[in-house]
Amino acid sequence: MKTILITGAAGFIGAHLTNRLISMGNRVVGLDNLNDYYDPGLKRARMAALCEAEQFTHENFDIAHREKIAVLFSAYSFDVVVNLAAQAGVRYSLINPYSYVDTNLVGFTNILEGCRHGGVTHLVYASSSSVYGANTGMPFSVHDNVDHPLSLYAASKKANELMAHTYSHLYGLPTTGLRFFTVYGPWGRPDMALFLFTRAMLAGEPIEVFNYGNMERDFTYIDDIVEGVCRVIDTIPTPNVNWRGDCPDPASSSAPYRLYNIGNNNKEQLLRYIEVLETCLGITAEKKLLPMQPGDVPATYADVDDLARDFNYQPNTSLEYGVGKFVEWYKEYYRV
Repeated sequence: MKTILITGAAGFIGAHLTNRLISMGNRVVGLDNLNDYYDPGLKRARMAALCEAEQFTHENFDIAHREKIAVLFSAYSFDVVVNLAAQAGVRYSLINPYSYVDTNLVGFTNILEGCRHGGVTHLVYASSSSVYGANTGMPFSVHDNVDHPLSLYAASKKANELMAHTYSHLYGLPTTGLRFFTVYGPWGRPDMALFLFTRAMLAGEPIEVFNYGNMERDFTYIDDIVEGVCRVIDTIPTPNVNWRGDCPDPASSSAPYRLYNIGNNNKEQLLRYIEVLETCLGITAEKKLLPMQPGDVPATYADVDDLARDFNYQPNTSLEYGVGKFVEWYKEYYRV
């Protein structure tokens, strides 16, 4: 049994991961301030379900609070920390950039310091497919250069990777960054396309389809994400003895540092995603075609060869199954 800190435990990925880790017999401390970036009621419902387990403890404050983070790491002896707390969303970063600095930069620094001084054996943290920014070579590989982000959100996630490497190098803190690709499924985020589309279609309203429908995404089902994270938690990275400074590999280091993509390794057109949802709902969507939004990218597609090689695992859930499970959950939760 491990004692694991999950930040962002009331979030979409955090709640699913926490539930899985508890079921595996671990003690989990879930840190989440239940903020109002999206419906806090949904976060409270996720948290209420988690709090039914004896081996779960909820800590309610912001990771940007330095003193409280220090006290938290003093109060518990964490074996592993999984940092999922973040200000999410590409478009929102154009509206409220300071929230990304406070949570994704200041907050992540607090987590790094807590791990450093708390003797944590492994820090696993959420990065994002957004870091690939202006890259167009597909599929996206962790061995590619990612120095051209297109949003402050993407830049903050790239910064997390750089910050983690610094702590791996200076203090020997083993860190693993996971670049998530368009995660969806039951209990999903209300600001994500699947949730927005479902709500609008059931209300008889048109759905907003950006880039006139010419978007492609590597849609990844939540259970696949959780399975990948659980496998990563148990594998502490070691220095890559073949790493060379004259030909540096961005995905590894002479320090105990690794980066991985977690995606379905299968890009799908957004219009195909909508077709599957239409079938599951039995409703034909009225589409409002709009131009590309600032900060968005036209396509994402994950190369997951490293994940398959190191963990003998590759996400592969079909859209039909994943979207169907989301629709089942949505109708039950909202009593449609």
